[in-house]
Amino acid sequence: RNLNPENELKRYFGARAVLGDQRPRQRQRQYVRGTWLTSPKSTWPRYSKTGIAMQLVDSRRGVQYFTFEHHREYQQVQFKFLNAVESMNPHSIATLLEVYPYHVDSLLQLSDVFRMQENQEMARDLVEWALYSLECVFHPAFSLTSGTCRLDYRRPETPASPAAAGEPSRLALFKHMMFLEKRGCPRTALEFCKLILSLDPENDPLCMLLLIDFLSLRAREYTFLTRLFQEWESHRNLSQLPNFAFSVPLAYFFLSQQEERSELELSQARERAARLIQLALIMFPSVLMPLLDHCSVQPDARVASHSFFGLNAQISQPPALNQLTSLYVGRTHSLWKDPAVMAWLETNVHEVLRMVDARDPLVEESEHKRKMRYQSAPRNIYRHIILSEMKEAMAALPL
Repeated sequence: RNLNPENELKRYFGARAVLGDQRPRQRQRQYVRGTWLTSPKSTWPRYSKTGIAMQLVDSRRGVQYFTFEHHREYQQVQFKFLNAVESMNPHSIATLLEVYPYHVDSLLQLSDVFRMQENQEMARDLVEWALYSLECVFHPAFSLTSGTCRLDYRRPETPASPAAAGEPSRLALFKHMMFLEKRGCPRTALEFCKLILSLDPENDPLCMLLLIDFLSLRAREYTFLTRLFQEWESHRNLSQLPNFAFSVPLAYFFLSQQEERSELELSQARERAARLIQLALIMFPSVLMPLLDHCSVQPDARVASHSFFGLNAQISQPPALNQLTSLYVGRTHSLWKDPAVMAWLETNVHEVLRMVDARDPLVEESEHKRKMRYQSAPRNIYRHIILSEMKEAMAALPL
């Protein structure tokens, strides 16, 4: 239910505003198959087989492993598509789609062209069309909701896709999720984020863990975020990612503001928020100044003149950490602008400076960890940064 943005929009604006006059659609839907990921539109051509099939590769310990396989005819279309991309002419891709209207890579590539031309509506429509094409070939045993179905990221028999980062099914889901977030459907976007993560939670090829905290905060799913952190911290070291280090205390802070909770819950949330934000500021001091800058907030004299949060914090950190902090600040600064959040942050910044001046051993320990742990970023982080198109983080990418 939560994968359908119309349900979320209805909650905000009421059914009439969202659906408008859609009643006549019921009559012409006899032949359209029901889908979870998107609702097929009457403007799309009738679905015809594409030459992609989903295979069940393996089943072990209650988890099923699937892959998409390309038949020969699809591979031939794929080569035509690669030629069209090399021609640098979007019309050749559009021409290819006239003949093969459900070719996934062409739909995604053309979507990018429309997005660059600021035609968001058409760009979004093409991504949904690609998702529909993929969902029509799902294996009968493939379930979106069980959390036990895995999808291989890249198997050697599938020709490489030039569309930035690996196989098209995840790419289509990622692009659809980003459009949903921009459309003001953060809850639906969060559900798609969980879905992409569930397809390969161990390797996380598109590094959804760098985004799930932001979508949880945007959707006000604070309890989900704190629970994910508690359950995964021990085996995934989430606190070593700047986005979790800062977003989880922010989630606890928002929970501590919810009046319907008991006094005990509120005080626990306040304590956790304070403890975790102080740890985050000590571990990642380079986040503070860019964050204040993005929020148009002047730091007070004590903070501005202290070397701990000064320019040295940015310059001395490894490039891989620089990418993560730039990505976090660029993406989530709007969530920190609330005056109540800023007042809470200020209190904790002063507490951290007191610890720094008192030579708390934790400060030196954190500095050592920073220098050791962030020498180079794994490939999935680079993929994520390229797909998220956050200028500050892109600038720090290696050649």
